[in-house]
Amino acid sequence: MKNNFEKIQLIFSVILFAILSIAFVFLYGKINDNNQKAEEGMAKWSEEAGRRNETNSLNVLLEKVAPSMAILQTHFAKSSDVVPFLDTIEKLAPKVGATAAVDSVIASSDNTGLVVGLKASGSFEAVYKFLTLLENSPYELDFISMDIQKVDKKWEAVFKIQLLSFVP
Repeated sequence: MKNNFEKIQLIFSVILFAILSIAFVFLYGKINDNNQKAEEGMAKWSEEAGRRNETNSLNVLLEKVAPSMAILQTHFAKSSDVVPFLDTIEKLAPKVGATAAVDSVIASSDNTGLVVGLKASGSFEAVYKFLTLLENSPYELDFISMDIQKVDKKWEAVFKIQLLSFVP
């Protein structure tokens, strides 16, 4: 009887060992799967955190550069800003004692600039100072032609300038 009891214990132990071994292998596989999923999740999270940091860095950089961008954009005249640009040119003349009027405005055919015909009059000094103000304006101007003549004790100048910093 003792022999039968030992055989039952041995069989029971082997069965229990097999069941626990299968359970161990099954649980070990599940733990590995979960670890792999956790690593993938961490990689995705790390990637998103990096993108978020880059976005924040770009936002900070844009905030720092915004004043410079605003100043830079004032040097370009958009098609919607043509009238203020022309008014600005005409308002430069009284500052130096001259009078100025825009004769013509022509958009160049190749969209490289805006051609403006301009007449100015006053003393020679005033016309010359007006020309200097135009040359030193924040806009990139190209003087296509210029004709200065003395007419009845005052000087008249006809300028044809091209606004190169024109954005159509």
